[in-house]
Parts: sequence; C-alpha cells; structure tokens
Amino acid sequence: MISYDALKDLTKDILIHLGYRPDAAEETARVLVEADARGVASHGVARLAFYESNLQGGFVDLQADPEIVHETPLSLTIDGHGGVGPTVSRFAMNRCLEKARAVGAGLAAVRNSNHYGMAGLWAEEAAAEGMIGMAFTNTRCCSIVTFGKRSILGTNPIAVAIPAGENPFLLDMATTTVAHGKLEVCDRRNREMPLGWAVDEKGRGTTDAHLAVSNFKKGIPFGGQLFLGGEGETLGGHKGYGLALLVELLCSGLSLGAASAHTFEKKGEPSGITHFFAAFRLDLFGKREEIEAHIASILDEIRHSDLAEGAERIYVHGEKERESRLCALKEGIELDDATKELLGAYGRRFGLSVTV
Repeated sequence: MISYDALKDLTKDILIHLGYRPDAAEETARVLVEADARGVASHGVARLAFYESNLQGGFVDLQADPEIVHETPLSLTIDGHGGVGPTVSRFAMNRCLEKARAVGAGLAAVRNSNHYGMAGLWAEEAAAEGMIGMAFTNTRCCSIVTFGKRSILGTNPIAVAIPAGENPFLLDMATTTVAHGKLEVCDRRNREMPLGWAVDEKGRGTTDAHLAVSNFKKGIPFGGQLFLGGEGETLGGHKGYGLALLVELLCSGLSLGAASAHTFEKKGEPSGITHFFAAFRLDLFGKREEIEAHIASILDEIRHSDLAEGAERIYVHGEKERESRLCALKEGIELDDATKELLGAYGRRFGLSVTV
C-alpha cells in the first residue's frame, strides 16, 4: 500500500528522470495516479513503461508546446506538435472552459497529441464547474470493425460528465468491450482474458492475453479487439463499431489529424493521436440549480429502483471510481506485483527510494 501523494511524487520523479519537463511530469503523474486511485489499473502508473517506449520510438516530443491553429469565440483547433498528451489536453480543456464561461460553450479539436490518460478525468473538470464535459480520443489501431479482419480503429473511448450535486454522472468507456489496458493487465498478471474481448490473427476468439498483447506490440495487422456487441450484428457489434467511428470523426476528422490506422506509423515521428473536448453550461437550458437538481433526482430514482435477485446495489456511472478514490486517499493505493516490480526497477535505475 502506498499513499496517493507518495505515489504521485515518485511517478513525477521517474518522469523527470525520463526527460519530462517538471510541468509535464506533474500533470502526467496526476493523470496516472488518479487512475490507480480510482481502481482503473489499466490507465495507472503501470503506463510508465508504455510512455517510455513512446519516448524511445520518437513518438513524443518532450519540448513541444501546443499551438492554436484555428479559433472562433466558440471553438478552436489545436496542434499538439507531438507533445505530452496530458499537457496538450490540459491546454485544450482550459481553453474550452474559458470559452464556456464567456459564451456558454467551448469546443476543441486536437491533432498531433499523445495518450492522455483516463478520458473521464478531462470531462469531469467541466462538471466540477457546473458544466457538461466531454472528452474523446482516438488511439493506436488495435480493433477490427464489423465484417472486417484488419485492425483499423482504436479503442476510441467516450467520456461524458454531467453535474448532479455531490454525485455527478460520469460515463467513461472504451467503444471496444474493454480498454486495451485491461488486456495488458491480464498479460502482466498472467491471467486469461474473457472470451469476447479479442480475436487472433485468424479471426478466432481467444482468451490468450499474452498472444493478443504480443500481436499488438508486433504490429500484426490482422485480429485484435472487438467492439461493444462483439462479432457480427447479432448482439450489436455494429453499434460499438459505429460509436468508435463517431469518435474517430470528431477527433481526427475535425482536427485534420491522423486516423487511428495512421498513428504510430513511423519511428522518430509524432504518434499523431487526436482528441476532441467540449464544455457547455447548464444555464443554456434554464436555471442551473433547477436542472442539476432534476438530473440528480433522475439518477436517484435509478439508484433506488428494484434490484435483481442476488444483487446488492445499483450503481450510476462514476460511483465505483469515486468511492475507490475516497478510500485510496484515506488508506493508500494497492498496486499489483508487476507494477511494484516496475517501480522498483525505475527506482534502482534512477537512484530513487521506492516503498510500495
């Protein structure tokens, strides 16, 4: 068990030793540790190895600053110039919030960025100010579309946060059955993954997380993750595919950036990851307090509706993560053995004190 602050400080120190500027290291450490605190290990400090591999591949420019290349009172397009994902995203979301405060809404399309952590972290910043927030991103391609066999889209997550008093609604989901990081969690913990998460290069369902992750790292173009609904149309796989494509068009389409299939194409060049952010005020639709209270009542009615046999509780999206975070702030964060080993290796390499 390690405290939130200790893990954040350690992560920041590791990032600085990897070459990150202090401001970028601070923001990136916050994003990674927030994920672990919320029980989302797929996006936590274990991602340090992935971030370092991106540095080694030349996909990230640690000295780059984001640039506004198009702007209106309501919107802007940003070129991240291959910079650190959380830094570019901080810049974009801050500008969205500024515009929303001034004119009611703010929208940002971003090209040439990098992995930005949990999408929900960015969306919830708007909810904290009484606004609806949205954050989408494409990713390196790792998923097959309905009736296709080539990996051509990313996991392309969707995050939407809506204020509702003390318990806001926060939907943060991959458009695939799970985020790619969950395959990596199974891989590093030597566990099988559930059938239905991915198919092998021949299009056959597989529970072998080592195989799926290995094929992804090798860039094998066939096989990959399945979208929500799985294979074909019977259970709605085409709907998950449609959501992923929607995210792709909002992110890479509006920003004139790289689609998932063209990210991470060449070592030594920016990865090309794209994002889309939005924030808009509730008072565009009436009195903010009345709307927020009404939304809270809708969520409460769902929470207290009839339980299925054997069930103990109905959750609204974001509650599990919020409660996990509160517990982590009080009791500390529990990391898996593989992540502890990773941090220990960084500690020995950089001469840092590591107690996890």
